[in-house]
Amino acid sequence: MGIRRNIATAGAVTALVAGATAAFGGTALAAPGVTPQGVCGSAYKTVNSVPVGSLGTVYLTYNSSNGRNCVATIRATPGKAKSMSTYIYVPATDEYAGDSGNYTSYAGPARVYGKGYCVGWGGNIDNVYVSVENSNCATLKEHRVTEIR
Repeated sequence: MGIRRNIATAGAVTALVAGATAAFGGTALAAPGVTPQGVCGSAYKTVNSVPVGSLGTVYLTYNSSNGRNCVATIRATPGKAKSMSTYIYVPATDEYAGDSGNYTSYAGPARVYGKGYCVGWGGNIDNVYVSVENSNCATLKEHRVTEIR
């Protein structure tokens, strides 16, 4: 199921997002020294990303040698632990992986086998939640949602 890290106090967060709200523009930068490859592994290449408002970014990566996807939510500025999550889901195989808790710089990694499949993925930082559905599909249109709770 995913790896759980408890840096500060443990806290569970639901990362699946329903409904539509206003989207944020621009791309947030990652925390200094933290990269998607540092979280997921050097063989994973970034294939997509979505900003979590101005708080950070959720990255979708792919390892072509083993067909696995990995997601990581990385804060723009590390600091006091905040509620964070990351998740990935493959609807065709019903495979899910996620990580959530109170973290100072990132949540993840969360990995699934995704070669040839559409994936849904996303995460949150504090009260800003993002989700991307029908991602990396040849014929389906990707759907992005940002929600403030």
